[in-house]
Amino acid sequence: MTVLEGGARALPRMGLGCMNLSHAYGVPPSEEEGLALLRAALDDGVTHLDTATLYGAGRNEELVGRALRGRRDEVVLASKGGMAMVDGVKVIDGRPSTLRAQVDASLSRLGVDHIDLYYLHRWDKTVPIGESVGALSSLVDAGKIGAIGLSEVSVERLREAQAVAPIAAVQNEYSLWSRNPELGMLSATRDAGIALVAFSPVARGFLSDSVADPGELAEKDIRRAMPRFSSDNWPANEALLPRWRALAAEAECTPAQLALVWLLSRGEHVVPIPGTTSVDHMREDFAALSLSVDAALLARAGELISTSTVSGPRYAPGPAAEVDAETFEDAS
Repeated sequence: MTVLEGGARALPRMGLGCMNLSHAYGVPPSEEEGLALLRAALDDGVTHLDTATLYGAGRNEELVGRALRGRRDEVVLASKGGMAMVDGVKVIDGRPSTLRAQVDASLSRLGVDHIDLYYLHRWDKTVPIGESVGALSSLVDAGKIGAIGLSEVSVERLREAQAVAPIAAVQNEYSLWSRNPELGMLSATRDAGIALVAFSPVARGFLSDSVADPGELAEKDIRRAMPRFSSDNWPANEALLPRWRALAAEAECTPAQLALVWLLSRGEHVVPIPGTTSVDHMREDFAALSLSVDAALLARAGELISTSTVSGPRYAPGPAAEVDAETFEDAS
């Protein structure tokens, strides 16, 4: 388990995204509360943890490292680099020297001697992706990372990277309301035997029915700046929720579980990584692995929550410019 081989075959069917414990969704839980959640996940048999240099400006890696003391070999450990907080500002930097330094810093914060899967968090558009991937390949050779991943990239960029070194996983946003991987990445990763790791699989809480009023979100919650939660788009999206709740009730599961089962049905290589600050919600999410939902009902779910029914793009123009993944705006 400590060396990732064969892409999707080596990753557990679902992982735990750790960002929520330190980053992006308002005031994070205390360190002890975050540690309790991670230890509960490990005790429950969760075997894939996903963190990043960016999250909490390194604090998330430190938290994950504390949870893993004495338990390192129980998990596939994933982290990311190439995007970090520098003097309080988010900086995308894919230069080889930066990546080498960030891997060393991640190893120190995590308290481990290697990271199983290390992603280029964002493609630095000022640096050819082959240069960034080449640097990561040298870190594989050095034994510091086990395999290379890419995040928020297009099929074109994936192919450029593959020409330099094997790619084990692509981590892009994928859920019922963010179908961008269906513009090529879903099939490209499947055909190449690469894991498609789906972040925000319950649509940043929308599909878990946990956002009652975006206006009441914490001041620093990133969803406040996301178009789908804006006053222009939220009413149309909220109007989908009664039927979504009804579908989940018909499936005899929770809304979050239905969203995860739908994703799991998209292919054996699709690996959702839901995140949460609640032990109960973590257990609810991972219980989706044992659920069976009729294919016809899953098809209805895909029709109810889709590109044609959801109002607003997934990112505002600034954050959208940072990613390379295919968009429906470009495809139209």
